Amino acid sequence: MAKDKKNPIAKGLVWIILLLLIVGLAGFGATNFGGSTRVVATVGDTEIDVDRYARALQNELRRLEQQTGRRIPMSEARQAGINTIVLQRLIATAALEDEAAALGLSVGDAEVARSVQDMAAFQGIDGSFDREAYRFALQNAGLSIAEFEEQLRGETSRAILQGALVAGIAPPDTFVDTLYDYAREQRDLTLVRFTEDDLDGELAEPTDADLQAYYDANPDAFTLPERKAVTYAWLSPEMMTDTVDVPEDDVRALYDARSDDYDRPERRLVERLVFPNEEAAQTAADAIEAGDTTFDALVEERGLSLSDIDLGDVAQSDLSTAAAEAVFALDDPGIAGPAQSSLGPALYRVNAILSAQQTPFEDVREELRVEAAIAAARRATENQLDPAEDLLAGGATLEDLAAETEFELGKTVWAADEAGEDDGAIDAYTAFRDLAASTEPGDFPELAELADGGLVALRVDEVLAPELQPLDAVRDQVVEGWRAQALRDALTTQAEAALEDLQSGTAVSELAGTVSTETEITRDAFLEDTPDALVTEAFALEEGAATVLTGDAAALLVRVDAITVPSGVSDEAQAIKEGVRTAAGQGIAADITSAFTASIETQKGISINQAAVNAVMSQFQ
Repeated sequence: MAKDKKNPIAKGLVWIILLLLIVGLAGFGATNFGGSTRVVATVGDTEIDVDRYARALQNELRRLEQQTGRRIPMSEARQAGINTIVLQRLIATAALEDEAAALGLSVGDAEVARSVQDMAAFQGIDGSFDREAYRFALQNAGLSIAEFEEQLRGETSRAILQGALVAGIAPPDTFVDTLYDYAREQRDLTLVRFTEDDLDGELAEPTDADLQAYYDANPDAFTLPERKAVTYAWLSPEMMTDTVDVPEDDVRALYDARSDDYDRPERRLVERLVFPNEEAAQTAADAIEAGDTTFDALVEERGLSLSDIDLGDVAQSDLSTAAAEAVFALDDPGIAGPAQSSLGPALYRVNAILSAQQTPFEDVREELRVEAAIAAARRATENQLDPAEDLLAGGATLEDLAAETEFELGKTVWAADEAGEDDGAIDAYTAFRDLAASTEPGDFPELAELADGGLVALRVDEVLAPELQPLDAVRDQVVEGWRAQALRDALTTQAEAALEDLQSGTAVSELAGTVSTETEITRDAFLEDTPDALVTEAFALEEGAATVLTGDAAALLVRVDAITVPSGVSDEAQAIKEGVRTAAGQGIAADITSAFTASIETQKGISINQAAVNAVMSQFQ
């Protein structure tokens, strides 16, 4: 009976912890840190050893690598604070484990044994517990059986404490109903849009004083951001194409390697309908020939769709001997068979005949030569990597590198989120921009590989402070900005005048502008070509109220025609409310757990061994 009364939340947490623990076992491995650095942190009487921290850090890095699709170096992880986040997470866990121990919460050997035997990672092919797999997995993880089971016992006790802490949490009905009503409330709107076409007259041309005033009022729009004056040495495969020789034999070999592309046999678009026996297949063929039925009708009678029987385009070699002879004996599209297939006797419908295609070597020689030259140029560029690194390591400047190798020297001014002065040549490479962003004056030039196989090294000569450009240099931008502002102001004035008319009793249809309506709008709605604040403003208005919103090149008069409050009694509404109740309960539980954990961390005290932390992270370099 006691087993049946276990807290379901605690039980769920236990299984989540067990799964995460098994993933961790495949992570860091049996690294030996040794010495006096066995403990990275202590919370109360509970220690977090280096292996536990290392496994948690490794698992977090793997999770991030799966999300990003690339390797995350420890230097990048440290810069993002990943190591600190992992340690704080372990400290919170240790605090709960220590509190569970202080309260005397524990599980017996029988429960630990059952949990271990239920773990899929420790089961054999027949689904039963495999002791050798258990021992092998722990050995690879650098854990003894006693250490693992003690850790499992502690984490299970912690899960019981967490489950007891949040057990029975259920938001009251009033809270759930309020959230539901807020989320499902709807508005019906009338929109009157004013654009440049609706202006009473033409916009005036700006005077010099207008432009000066706009320029003075918007200095940020005309200020160059912080930039870096960069000298770079660049080598691309394209630069190397003239230095490589592509023998005719190599081009011919590339052609031969792609013979399937250049020498395609006759192919046919075929569908296959299989029958239970030869007699049924022949009867169907006779009925089609007599006009009593069609191939499509037979497919439908069998409860199939055309996609179920489609073989696509096939060559003779793709079919059995009997089927190939029947299908390729047709001179025009039609029905072939019955013929034996791997699934039994079948009828084949040929929908199209694709003639054989043969592309002579001479027709693609130049195309293949260019491709081979690019591949050779990539290899030649790659071969320049080590000599270039040796030169830079020996103290050579970028100018020396360009003088002694095939690298080309260049200069640009780099700024984040802006194209460089060379209009996007070297500046178009993400690797170059990342390198420029992370390099400061005086840094040692390092080679970086570009997406096309090229190489680049750079030097930051100077950091240029933000600079307000002279009015004459940005006059066109100022004119454009002034005109856009003047248009917005004029349209807003016209829309506000229309709002006054509307409030005075003028019908919407008599207003200037383009009228439209939107019905059953919810708070999460998106209305295309409207100001971002439209929905928010609409839900702040009472029924019958109206306001004016300004967009980039339009003004919008918005009136709330109707407010619909959800009834909340339908089956759909009740299902949504239960989802709201569950989500809100989980949020409350997380907040309670977080507050409780922070409190016991303060009470118990935290001690961090930075030397041990550094020792773990050094293993990831």
